[in-house]
Amino acid sequence: MNSGARAALMTAKEAALSDRVIEWAGAPVTSIRKGVQRAVNSACLKDVSPDVLRQTSAVHMADAGMPVSEISQYLGHSNVLVTARFHAWDSPSQLRRAADVSDFTTLR
Repeated sequence: MNSGARAALMTAKEAALSDRVIEWAGAPVTSIRKGVQRAVNSACLKDVSPDVLRQTSAVHMADAGMPVSEISQYLGHSNVLVTARFHAWDSPSQLRRAADVSDFTTLR
């Protein structure tokens, strides 16, 4: 959890109407997908889900140079192969480095 998320949760806890940190109108939230879908609709976005947000986070972590082992631990995967297979494989900087290495324009 990053510091911004922690601060938001601490503020939510202080304002909570129940013993839950995340609630809506004093009742526990039963579906994170509904909340995400409402936010997506409000922002006029398409094809965004909690899974897409998770994937995007993993790609940003990989692009920042975080080791796959740390990304895997953060995401709660059972092993790094799961992370490498599904999340961290399309880092923009990694793809750029691969394209630079395979630059065929110098071949004659």
